[in-house]
Amino acid sequence: MRWSQIIYQVVAFFVAVLVLTSSVLRLEKPVDKVRLFTAGIEYDYIAWTLNAVSEKAGQEQINAVQRLSPEVQSQVVTRYFDLVLELEILRAQIHIIYSDPRIADPEAETAELRNQQHFLEDSLNDLAGLTEVILQHQVSQALKESGLGFLSQQIPPVLFHSTPLPTALIVSPRDTIRQDVNLSLLADLSLEEITNLEESVEEQLNVSALVEDVGGIGVYPTMVQRSSNLVWSLDTIAHEWTHNYLTLHPLGLLYNESPELRTMNETTASIVGTEISQMVLERYYPDYLAANTRVNKVAGKAAEPARFDFYHEMHVTRVRVDELLAQGKVEEAETYMEERRIEFVKNGYMIRKLNQAYFAFHGAYAEVTEGAAGKDPVGPAVRALRAQSGSLAEFLKRIAWMNSFDDLQREIAQN
Repeated sequence: MRWSQIIYQVVAFFVAVLVLTSSVLRLEKPVDKVRLFTAGIEYDYIAWTLNAVSEKAGQEQINAVQRLSPEVQSQVVTRYFDLVLELEILRAQIHIIYSDPRIADPEAETAELRNQQHFLEDSLNDLAGLTEVILQHQVSQALKESGLGFLSQQIPPVLFHSTPLPTALIVSPRDTIRQDVNLSLLADLSLEEITNLEESVEEQLNVSALVEDVGGIGVYPTMVQRSSNLVWSLDTIAHEWTHNYLTLHPLGLLYNESPELRTMNETTASIVGTEISQMVLERYYPDYLAANTRVNKVAGKAAEPARFDFYHEMHVTRVRVDELLAQGKVEEAETYMEERRIEFVKNGYMIRKLNQAYFAFHGAYAEVTEGAAGKDPVGPAVRALRAQSGSLAEFLKRIAWMNSFDDLQREIAQN
């Protein structure tokens, strides 16, 4: 075994332990209660990490950065994402056929489509490792150009692996919005299993529960959901690397100490993800920028007017829910959230469940002016620190050493 592979494995194990204890699992009484319902369906991070480290060690042998020109590297990545999109469309077609009661033999009807699916999956498997190596290099270059690195290397190095991600069971009290539990569950739970779990936890513990999909998880190497959206994928790779970086500093180590610190962590990672992904797009994939409405909005650029502004409407909803809960009107708040959920669905946003747990989870991602965070002052404070910082590197290095929201407020007041 090469020394570089040994170093990879040692570093991966060390960082994975740190990250798992800070942003994935934290044993405390609410968790112990909820775990009575999740025995046998919690995600095995140790097995995943060992497999991912082995994958990364093998990918190192590809040496794609030295062997392929930047133009060819970008072509490989573009081809990969095109194939993912083809596969998503194909799977949707198969799903529609199996769902159609008029089709007597869906297996025969989808035989050719399933053959195409297997071919696409094989093609994607052939390209996956090379694509990961290229994207790691491109994100690393953007971080380096932003001043984030030591001797031309990020600490920790940018490493990610695309894989089906676990779902997150989020639990909040009913009378206030606060994330008390975040447990990672198996990725292949059925909707019936998810619904039954949520209902059991809510009824027996008198809490608000939600099983939600996640796009990435900051173990090491980081977990990133396979997607046909290159813009989103780049954002997520940089976002999760930021969690790895912060875990080596006080802010990341204290991730679960308070809702404010969690929001500081997530908002910081979102800001870094947005800016770094923009840099990668501009340098390697300029054709994707025209469709990148989310990056444009976060960066303050002009956006197309929308008939139904998701972020604004979610902000309005959160503010009203906070008001009702502050008045002790829990059931009224829950009725209101269901009414608003129906309104979101009518406008094309297929939110399965909108409750206190939803806001406890999504409210920590406060990189935009409006959204699920409502009037929470933490997000605006993080954005203010970014505005006061001369560079992304300066911003990240300043906030990484903070131990509390008070530290952030004092830092802003001094400028």
